[in-house]
Amino acid sequence: MAVRKILRIGDEFLLKVAAPVTHFASTELHALVQDMFDTMQAVDGAGLAAPQIGVGLRVVIIGSRNNPRYPQREPVPTTVLVNPQITPVGREMVEDWEGCLSVPKMRGWVPRHAQIHYRFWSVAGEMTERTVDGFHARVVQHECDHLDGILYPQRIRDMKRFGFEEELFRQP
Repeated sequence: MAVRKILRIGDEFLLKVAAPVTHFASTELHALVQDMFDTMQAVDGAGLAAPQIGVGLRVVIIGSRNNPRYPQREPVPTTVLVNPQITPVGREMVEDWEGCLSVPKMRGWVPRHAQIHYRFWSVAGEMTERTVDGFHARVVQHECDHLDGILYPQRIRDMKRFGFEEELFRQP
């Protein structure tokens, strides 16, 4: 379909809370999801939320295999999440580097729940539930934050661990 422009940090639209999807299996929803996949693949993303392309709906796509932006990470199954809901499993938090298509060329050390249970609806309106950990859990939490107007720099505890990739990971 189309590669869409990705909104960047500073655009006020990214700070808005997205509305729930109420019409499943629609032509518009299918077209949105296709545009999201086209956009994510064009920039080697591991996930993308509809607000990142200027659509205020609670839709997220995830999926990562052999991703050059995350070469050491385990695969995340390609999935469309409509109206996702996250519940932490336990209190354990883990910190790791994150990047974002809306915060290009930067990384930050971000705390996330180590394990989560999430439920979501498919484009057709079928509900699915999963319990995950690792990179999969991190990607889901990161993308769902976009639905609530949260960008990962807002979660960073120590701003000394936030910056441009080329500066943070400079090889001697």
